[in-house]
Amino acid sequence: MARKKIPAIKENEVTPLQLFNNSRSLISASRRQFLAQGAGLLLASGLMPTSGWAGNKITDYKRSSLSLNETPTPYEYVTTYNNFYEFGTSKGDPAVNAHLLKTKPWSVTIEGEVGKPGVYDLEDILKRQQLEERIYRLRCVEAWSMVVPWIGFSLADLIKQMEPTSKAKYVEFTTLYDPEQMPGQKRRTLKWPYTEGLRIDEAMNPLTLMATGLYGEEMPNQNGAPLRLIVPWKYGFKSIKSIVKIRLTEQMPKTSWNESARHEYGFYANVNPSVSHPRWSQSRERVIGAPLFTPKRDTEMFNGYGEQVAELYKGMNLRRFF
Repeated sequence: MARKKIPAIKENEVTPLQLFNNSRSLISASRRQFLAQGAGLLLASGLMPTSGWAGNKITDYKRSSLSLNETPTPYEYVTTYNNFYEFGTSKGDPAVNAHLLKTKPWSVTIEGEVGKPGVYDLEDILKRQQLEERIYRLRCVEAWSMVVPWIGFSLADLIKQMEPTSKAKYVEFTTLYDPEQMPGQKRRTLKWPYTEGLRIDEAMNPLTLMATGLYGEEMPNQNGAPLRLIVPWKYGFKSIKSIVKIRLTEQMPKTSWNESARHEYGFYANVNPSVSHPRWSQSRERVIGAPLFTPKRDTEMFNGYGEQVAELYKGMNLRRFF
């Protein structure tokens, strides 16, 4: 009897062990958690938009000339398919668990190599900023992307107001640490609190945004309320959420994913299709919310923002500094 040869399965097509184990635990999970995780998988395939967050409207903002000329990903996908490990490792977990987070009042500590250190109320910070809507693409290291109409203000403007010293070479960001509000922090998935960092010239680039909302509304908790970072030419794990501290330093700061898996996650995290993640290729990406069976598309260098940012890395070996 002739036997058909079974085609080899590529490593990036194998269900991750963590996701497999999560699926086994669904049997005993609450109905709400089950629906959230199932919705995450369906949303990834563009099948099932669900009604999500209904936040307060933001009215005092202008349209930015820095925006992409692309149609944004539908709101339902943006607010229900998220990476935010503080609320769980499944894509649907943040939408389920983030309601526990209290975002008002909120303060941000500014420290390090600045002339005006201190603890600042977020409302006071916002009074001094010009809010803009910027349509930026978010590219995740797991090879998926979405286009989001973020609302926020220039990080460069905030740094200038804090009067950085000549020793300020890097900017470090820290997320809130509160396991009661952020149940994912009760697990040792990462070293908490979550930290991220940028070079000062990356932070001062006009594209770098401190986001406080999306789609004309205040930022949903699951998307990083009330304050998150958006660096559109970098992978999504660089977009630290629920920020409580900004510190300017002379030395390169430690970052959570780089500490957790140094061989997989570099400090720079620039979108580079020619540098593969050790467990999958980064050369193509799946657009969240696209119709089922839509083929992946080619990943663009620097996520398509090369004209604005390539000069920052002139002369650097981008395979070594990934």
